[in-house]
Formats: sequence, C-alpha cells, structure tokens
Amino acid sequence: MIKITLPDGSVREFEKGITPMGVAKSISEGFARNVISAKFNTQTIESSTPLHTNGSLVLFTWKDKEGKTAFWHSTSHIVAQAIEELYPGVKLTIGPAIDNGFYYDVDLPDGTISEKDFPTIEKKALEIARGKHDFKMKSVTKEDALKFYKKEGNEYKVELIENLEDGTITFCDHDTFTDLCRGGHIPNTGIVKAIKILSVAGAYWRGDENKPQLTRIYGISFPKQKELTAYLALVEEAKKRDHRKLGKELELFTFSQKVGQGLPLWLPKGAALRERLEQFLKKAQKKAGYEMVVTPHIGQKELYVTSGHYAKYGEDSFQPIKTPKMDEEFLLKPMNCPHHCEVYNFKPHSYKDLPKRFAEFGTVYRYEQSGELHGLTRVRGFTQDDAHIFCTSDQLADEFKNVIDLTLYVLGSLGFDNFTAQVSVRDLNNPDKYIGESENWDKAESAIINAAKEKGLDYIIESGEAAFYGPKLDFMIKDALGRSWQLGTIQVDYNLPERFDLSYKGSDNELHRPIMIHRAPFGSMERFIALLLEHTGGNFPLWLIPEQAIVLPVSEKHEKYAEKVLKSLENSEIRALIDNRNETVGKKIREAELNKIPFMLIVGENDEKANTISVRRHGGDDLGAITTEQFTDLVTKEINSTLKSF
Repeated sequence: MIKITLPDGSVREFEKGITPMGVAKSISEGFARNVISAKFNTQTIESSTPLHTNGSLVLFTWKDKEGKTAFWHSTSHIVAQAIEELYPGVKLTIGPAIDNGFYYDVDLPDGTISEKDFPTIEKKALEIARGKHDFKMKSVTKEDALKFYKKEGNEYKVELIENLEDGTITFCDHDTFTDLCRGGHIPNTGIVKAIKILSVAGAYWRGDENKPQLTRIYGISFPKQKELTAYLALVEEAKKRDHRKLGKELELFTFSQKVGQGLPLWLPKGAALRERLEQFLKKAQKKAGYEMVVTPHIGQKELYVTSGHYAKYGEDSFQPIKTPKMDEEFLLKPMNCPHHCEVYNFKPHSYKDLPKRFAEFGTVYRYEQSGELHGLTRVRGFTQDDAHIFCTSDQLADEFKNVIDLTLYVLGSLGFDNFTAQVSVRDLNNPDKYIGESENWDKAESAIINAAKEKGLDYIIESGEAAFYGPKLDFMIKDALGRSWQLGTIQVDYNLPERFDLSYKGSDNELHRPIMIHRAPFGSMERFIALLLEHTGGNFPLWLIPEQAIVLPVSEKHEKYAEKVLKSLENSEIRALIDNRNETVGKKIREAELNKIPFMLIVGENDEKANTISVRRHGGDDLGAITTEQFTDLVTKEINSTLKSF
C-alpha cells in the first residue's frame, strides 16, 4: 500500500500502481469526470500515470491554471498532427502551452500558412479530436529517439534530443501521431470540443536570429464551443481596447523608426497624463516619508559588475559606451538600484537614521529583440517609479506593511480593485540557492506573510519562487477583460547591501548590514499606462484624464460666452477646451465621444441668457442645464469620490 496526501491535508491509502484518475474516482465519479491532469509531489504527470510511492497528489480540472496548461499543450499535439497530414514534408519543432492557448513552431519547406488556411486546419484538428484517442507516454532510449527523427529528416528534434540525457527521453503517442514530449496531457483527444487558430507569425528557431525562421501557429481550445464563442467576443473587445490603437487615437504617444524601435515618444496629452500620475505618487510618497533623488541615465561598467546586473544583462543588452579615455566604459542604466546604493553610501549611517527611503522616477534601458517589442508593454527604454528602503531587520515588518498600504492606495485610486497577492518564499529543500542568513529569511518571510494577513489580502504562498536574494510579494491584477497582469512588486533584498558593502552603526556601536526593500507600485510608467488604457478603454478616472470637459458653442455668435465659461472652469482648475470649428454641434459631440472626453458643455442662446451650460456626459447621459458653479461642484465631488487622500 502507498499513502497519498491530498491538498486538504487528508491522507488515504491505496494499492501500489493506483493512477491519479483512480484516486479521483475514489473521491467521486462526478469529480473524476472533470479531472484532466495531475501533479505528484512537484512533478506534472498524466492522469493515467501509475503511482508507486508515498507522496502528495493534486488533481486538476479545466478550471485550474495547470489544467488549462495540460489542455492547451495536448491540443498543440492535435494541431501538429493536423498540420503534418495537411502539409506533407513539414518539420515539427516545439508546441508549448502559453498563458492563453498554445503555439506550435513548424518548418514549412514549401508554401506558407495564411489566415485563409485556418478553417481547414481547425476542421482537420477537430476530426482528430473526435476520435477520442488516448494520450500515451513511453520512454525511449536516446539512440532510438535519434534514429526515429533522423529517419524523418527532422534536424530540429535531433538537436533537442542531443541535448537530453539518456533515460530522460519520452515520446507521446495518440492516434497515428508521435511527438517528442516530456508529458503533461489530458486523458484523451475527445475532451477537446472547440479549436481556433488565432494567428501565424515568424519565429527564429530557439529564439536565435542566426538560425532558420519558422512559422509559429497560435491557437486556443476549449472543452465547450460556448466558451470559445465567449473568448472570441472578449478578443474583439480587447482589439477595441488595444493600447496601441487607443494611444494613437487619443494622441498620447507614438513611435518613430528614426528615433528607434521600442523607444516611445510621449505627445503633449500623454506627457500631461504621465506628469499627473507622477505628481499623484510623489504626493503620497512625501506623506509616507520618501525622499526624492535623481541619478544619471548611465553608469560606469564597474557599477553594474558590482551589482551583478552586467552578468545578467550585459551580453544581451546595449553594449558598453566607449569614451576617448582608454579602458573607460559606461553602460545605459538597466536598473536604478545600484545608483541608490551609492546614494546610501554617500555618508555613514546610524540605526537612528534608518529607515532611509529613496525614490526616483528613473529611466532605464534594456535591449529587447525586435520581435519581442509590443507597444508600451515591451519597450527598450522605460521609466520606473522606483524606490529603495534601507532598514534594520526590526523595521522590516512595518516598512513592508507601509509599502502595501501605498500600493493599495495607488491601485484603488486607478480602479484596479480585483487582484490577488502572491507571496514568493524560498524552497527549504534547496537552501544553497539563496544568500543571506537563514534567520533573516525566516524574519522576512514571516514579515511578508503576516503583513498580507493583517492587510486582509487575498494571497497565496508559492514555495521556491523567491529570488536568490530575498522573498517578495507580487500583486496580480485582473483587468476589465478578466486578464491577469503582474503589478506592484515588493522585494526584500539581502544581496545588494552585501555587494555594495552597505552598513549602519547599531545601538551596540557595531557595524551591521541594512536590509533593502525594492518597490514600484506602477512597475513602469509605460507598461502601467498601457494596462490602464486597456482596463478603462481610454475612459480614464476623471482626476487623471487629460481633458475633463469640452465647451461646444452652438454657433459663432456664442463663442464669447463659451470663452467666459472656459475661463470660469480654468479658474476652478478644471481642464477644458473649446471646439469653435465651423461644424455642426452633432459632429462636435460625436468627435468628443470618440476622444473619450467625460463632459460636453453645449452653450447656445438660452444658456447665455440664463448664464448656464447644457451638460452631456460621455456615453449619452443628458444632465440638463446647470450653472458653471454647479458643474464645478459635480466634477469636484466625482473626483473626491475616487481620489482619496493617502
């Protein structure tokens, strides 16, 4: 008999050889019908894998992230089989699951795959799926695996196998199809009821632009057709909210090939929006005891060698900048933290000086491959709302809680109310992976978990997800479309204080290392604004939007009154403008709607006589004729309801 521990902590005994599906059936036949994947101890396995030792078992359904991963990876095999049958001579490479769906990279010796081919591929893949073919894993010797793919003439699979150890190689079979695969499948193809090929793109083999370019086929699948229909409706809405589209329409930012790929240019409206975000956070930071610093965009290479960033970013990033002086090299700043360590090192510190909280809106540069660039979410130059706190171990818990408060304030003020928190801690079975004293790690991890509890966060603990230099807390945001994004990391760091030999004099008159906390509620201004654009659809919170109101005179003879209204609004610090073009009011309203302006203030003869404005809200609500004072009160009240003081 073997003992199986389930997620609820209960332990059940089974005969050796029981499968995860057998365990699921012992719980409930109904539950078992929904089980599609499993994890035994730390390893992803098939639901049909026999279990021979004691261990912890987690069973996954479609509702679980791991279940979706198995579902989509299995579908990539089905689609690969369809492509192999439709395109003789094709060479298959890899087909992993991704956040939403899967892709498969293929080498097409003849012809291409285009959008018009998608229905044919989908039809063939669904035919295969309906066959209800079991996914079966089998171990293969390295010699036999190489022989199999050399016979097929697939140099890509051969290269993969050559880098694997004998005894670790497995194939997955279903129907007449065989693929090199390490595992993680659903029980059979019949569970897949809906398949959609989404797009094709070019991708270099193993991400190396010096290697052959392949065709990457993206797709997604579902256990029910109605789920695919709902997903495609969401995709269409996402296209309307694409920050690249909205950024252009709202004249917030642009890109220029002459300036360079991945280097955004902020237009006046976008720059004003960024400035308001910065001032919003600076005001809160000042109340929280932060001090602003400014550091250069470059630094000597040795700075980043000391910090370890050169080892991480050096080879694959912007190359060193040479100067006329022999052996003098500078790098574009990849991170702000090394500079802040040197700010701390400016003078000796006592425990009475701590904590020190240095904040900066610092621009950093990292080289991204051109194929990885994506609007504002993946760029080569971006500004972080960076801050670094240097504190004692006794101050760590309070400082961490204070940073959580600041992060929650930022997210709440901008309408991100749906989120979970992930606490990333060390893997206790691999202590050699981490630096720093075990006692300090215990304190830091307890401080983060207790802070998450005290603040009432909906959180999960992920073992082994901590960085080598310290545990962290990530805020995982769900946007209006239900997509998850990581925002607002808070990271404890024992590494940089050691590397930069940072110290403070304690109450015992001895030198001690401070603990460093990295935090950035926005993450980067670029990525945050991109997510905010897509979350709001361009309908920013009233306090943030570039133009809060537009005055629309009915005709030329009402322009003087319109200017009087505008001046009154500006005196009340309401951001407004006049549209005095020789166009109909209807056209002006339509264009104001497209520009996402919250309020349209129409002024005609009756308004001028009564000293009022006719107010129309974005979206069509008519608020009637009111005075400018009443309108000012309305705007102020709405702003105060969303933008609380920190």
